[in-house]
Order: sequence, then C-alpha cells, then structure tokens
Amino acid sequence: MEQEKKDVVSESLAAKAIALSGLANYQEGSVVSRTIIDKKSGTVTFFAFDKGQKLSEHTAPFDALVCMLEGKADISISGKPVTAKAGDMIIMPANQPHALSATERFKMLLIMIRS
Repeated sequence: MEQEKKDVVSESLAAKAIALSGLANYQEGSVVSRTIIDKKSGTVTFFAFDKGQKLSEHTAPFDALVCMLEGKADISISGKPVTAKAGDMIIMPANQPHALSATERFKMLLIMIRS
C-alpha cells in the first residue's frame, strides 16, 4: 500500500530570518543536502557540494530552479553546458536530462515545482 506524502516544513527554520549559506557546512569529498520544505506541490532543498563532486545525468518529471549561493558549478541541460556562479539562477525544465559538477565548492538552493 502506497503511503501518502506528508507536507513537511523544517520546524527549526520556520518564521525566522536565516542565512541560506549557513544551512549546512561543506564536507570533504561529499555532497550535503538539507530538506527545507517537502510538500505534495514541491520541494525546497539546500545543497553543499565539495570540489569535484557530481550528480550524474538524470531527468526529473518536474521543473526545477537552481539558485547558486556560493562558488561555481558546471551544469549540463540536454547536453548544453552552463557555468553557474554565486548569484545566478538556472531553470532545469521537466524531462530534460541534466547533470552537475562542482568545479569548486558551491552551495545552491533547489526548488522543484510538482504542480
């Protein structure tokens, strides 16, 4: 039996002004993620990538918005390379293959819209 997805908002972050870059620290040789909001309509997730870390090419059935907070990454969307740096945003359209590579340490916010 399939469980229904529960709406989740990180209680420790609710109703506060928070410095986004401080949500998690870099970890050597790792990708760190922290879910901020997880609802039926979409998710907001914070990521910190150490230099050299990657997400291999994959697709998602939903549009996603990447907001770069620190550092720099190479992102490929449907084979088109994009270099993104702090302050940039990138829209990754639904069903288009994409991949990320940390050319240096970077932090990003990923907002995925499901409906």
